[in-house]
Amino acid sequence: MQEKKRNPRRSQGGGERRLTERQRAARSRQIRESRAMTKDERRQRAGAHHDIDQRQTRTGGPRVTGLIVDELGKALASVLKLDGPADVLMSRFFRLNHKLGSRDRSIIAEAIFYTLRHLSTIAWQMKPIVPARAPRLTSMVALSRIYGREALDDRTVGNDAGPLDNILRSKPENATAFVQSELPYWLYERLNNQFGDEAPALFESMKEGAPLDLRVNLLKAKREDVMQELAEHGVQAVETPMSPDGVRLMTKPGLTSWPIYREGKIDVQDEGSQLIARLVQPKRGEMVCDFCAGAGGKTLALGALMRSTGRLYAFDVNEKRLAGLTPRMRRAGLSNVHPIAIKTERDTRVKRLTGKFDRVLVDAPCSGTGTLRRNPDLRWRMSEEELVRINAIQANVLESASRLVKSGGRLVYATCSLLREENQGVVEAFLAKHPEYEIMDATDVLIKQGVNLPDCAKAHAPFFVMAPHQSGTDGFFGAILVKKDARDS
Repeated sequence: MQEKKRNPRRSQGGGERRLTERQRAARSRQIRESRAMTKDERRQRAGAHHDIDQRQTRTGGPRVTGLIVDELGKALASVLKLDGPADVLMSRFFRLNHKLGSRDRSIIAEAIFYTLRHLSTIAWQMKPIVPARAPRLTSMVALSRIYGREALDDRTVGNDAGPLDNILRSKPENATAFVQSELPYWLYERLNNQFGDEAPALFESMKEGAPLDLRVNLLKAKREDVMQELAEHGVQAVETPMSPDGVRLMTKPGLTSWPIYREGKIDVQDEGSQLIARLVQPKRGEMVCDFCAGAGGKTLALGALMRSTGRLYAFDVNEKRLAGLTPRMRRAGLSNVHPIAIKTERDTRVKRLTGKFDRVLVDAPCSGTGTLRRNPDLRWRMSEEELVRINAIQANVLESASRLVKSGGRLVYATCSLLREENQGVVEAFLAKHPEYEIMDATDVLIKQGVNLPDCAKAHAPFFVMAPHQSGTDGFFGAILVKKDARDS
């Protein structure tokens, strides 16, 4: 009797059905967690965080293959269009490119971010050739600057040997101070005027990669226990110098697959961002609002400080980003968070809560100039026109959020910008219109919580100001505004 042929479609479907319930649940969880990833977590998985490992590899003299040069050129052709976030474009490129191994991805990712951090001097060296129009040549310039020209053999370089060697004869240190700043002129001019003698150090710090900071979820773990668990896995880590909840890693492993992450004991969050949550200083049982919650990093920090008590509202106009908060808060063990997507800052659901909150955090939309170490493409995608638009939004958002604060309550305005016009300028304009608010010394509030602030931070009192060249964190600004009790008027 002739054996009946199997239907390959049915066989494939049957294989899917044979998945156990546990396997299906695990697959669903992986999909949900992937969608809920923050930008830092997504970049980890894409393989973009290799700054420290890369320096170790560099001393060993890696051989850069033709495949790496070709694929890096293709990736740069996409990224240098500057029509989207580099980490998103890079993740998409790697997802569609299956022939690259982990080492290749590591080298390509580091070279992309190096190119974006040094695009001004690379363009100056290549002139009159435009980097975006010659991505393969640009890839070889970047790789030569990272590893040395000897890392590229003649076969890999091919007919570009002459142009490449001519380009590399121009030394970046001979360029003007503006070109060496690796910034567009409008931003260079603003920061140069604002920081004065410290501007060169700031510009240098923004060319470096950022460290990987973790916030320990105090609901589930103690910092010393997390440090021990990391050490047992061979991960070098130190306590963050300022934040009592922070851990800084010396390498950048893929933490998102580790039990310590999946169990909600840690979250990826820059030390400066952790301190913004402490400016709010929420108490147990209070009504607290994160007015521009986004993906919810600061919301989770606030929830932990509240010990998952009271009510913590997380508002945002971006429903897609806010949706990612739900799996994160479950993982963190928080039951007091209420994510609410709003249409505008004047949404009726916001108006119904007028005067109800003990504390409101406004983590305002901003230029992101404090995060250029992590997001080097942002310096080239941001413009003066966009800054003007964002500045107007900041004033409107702060105005709307202020109505939620009860008498005696606290309003915290924060950004991840270095620019005075987005920071002190917004707060000073608000206070001029609202005599019912007064400013509180942010440095005192942090010091009383055990935060070890350096003298350079204390010098900015009553404001909270972090800059990469001073604090080793991303750039942050914070101001604490207290609504006077009506009975005291």
